[in-house]
Amino acid sequence: MGLNDTPSGERLRISFFGKRNVGKSSLVNAVTDQELAVVSDTLGTTTDPVSKAMELLPLGPVVITDTPGFDDSGELGELRVRKTKQILNKTDIAVLVTDATRKLDDSEKELIDIFNQKAIPYVIVKNKVDLVTDYDEENREILLQADNREPVNAIAVSAMKKTNINELKELIGRSVSTDGPSVRLVGDIIEPGQLVVLVIPIDESAPKGRLILPQQQAIRDILESGAFSISTRETELAELLGKMNPKPDLVITDSQAFQIVSTIVPRDIKLTSFSILMARYKGFLDTAVMGARAIDSLKDGDRVLISEGCTHHRQCGDIGTVKIPGFLKQKTGKELEIVTSSGAEFPEDLSSYSLIIHCGGCMLTSREMIYRMKCAEDAGVPFTNYGVAIAYMKGILGRSIEVFPDLSEKINMKD
Repeated sequence: MGLNDTPSGERLRISFFGKRNVGKSSLVNAVTDQELAVVSDTLGTTTDPVSKAMELLPLGPVVITDTPGFDDSGELGELRVRKTKQILNKTDIAVLVTDATRKLDDSEKELIDIFNQKAIPYVIVKNKVDLVTDYDEENREILLQADNREPVNAIAVSAMKKTNINELKELIGRSVSTDGPSVRLVGDIIEPGQLVVLVIPIDESAPKGRLILPQQQAIRDILESGAFSISTRETELAELLGKMNPKPDLVITDSQAFQIVSTIVPRDIKLTSFSILMARYKGFLDTAVMGARAIDSLKDGDRVLISEGCTHHRQCGDIGTVKIPGFLKQKTGKELEIVTSSGAEFPEDLSSYSLIIHCGGCMLTSREMIYRMKCAEDAGVPFTNYGVAIAYMKGILGRSIEVFPDLSEKINMKD
């Protein structure tokens, strides 16, 4: 992936939901102006979620997802509905596609209830308006909205005739929430002109010829802050620090090298990891710090879920399947059952686990990471991430969160 590409975890996710044969796929094709989804008069043509990363004006980089019919039936239908509900967990804006020739039915109202429960902004789209000749009061109100006479989250369109498609895009754009604090990966904890050292190990598990996403994002954020970054391996870190005058303001390390880096970096230089920065960026660092303490309570036979948000070829010395299980064994001395998951698969039933250790979530949206965290909380299972867990097991977590004074005081973490 190039530095100019927008990663999937940073793209706005717009998902289209609704019953079978309401024209979801036709509408997706009209909005994206390409044949993204297969269109047919046959019920249930879309059998699995179909996603496409693209630029969509006026929104910018987005991921558009077409989902199977929410009213699908039978055993396979139930699986498709489950997949549809899973898509909701990573959706920033939901588009409920309905049929303009009728009123909302119970399944569509159920979807609206789910949108509200999950606090997902949504737009109601009355499709097939070209087939309507007699408008009842509900349809008449929606047509007024399509003419921008009423600022509400509903619109009448025709995917077939391309009626009000641009207006729909604008309505979706207006539904994006811009409220709340803007958290950056690293830019809000450094000042212009400061010097940041990035420690990037190059071992058998490192991807060939490129940097991983959090490293790319950190470099870009440092540049945008008007600060300076310099990268090194942990094997050359001591030599680099010996040549630097003045000393760096911050060192960010890959979690796998945390222990050796902490012994090299003087205590008066701030130190943290890419994974810890990512946990804060995604909105669950305080939970991750508290969850790491559960490592001390693990017992023989306890199940630990180690979950990654992306799928990749496992290399020798893989952090999730090899290194973290080894660190847990070394720290606890217990015989633990290690379970792994990756990509979109995340267990629905978490009740059998004593701890969940998740990756930083660079390929997942903040919404999905918070959803996974809340699922763990609902099941009463401590939730942490790779960098936080490793720092805790190596006795350097207190130092690594000192770069966030508010959090450090709140948690009162001591190594």
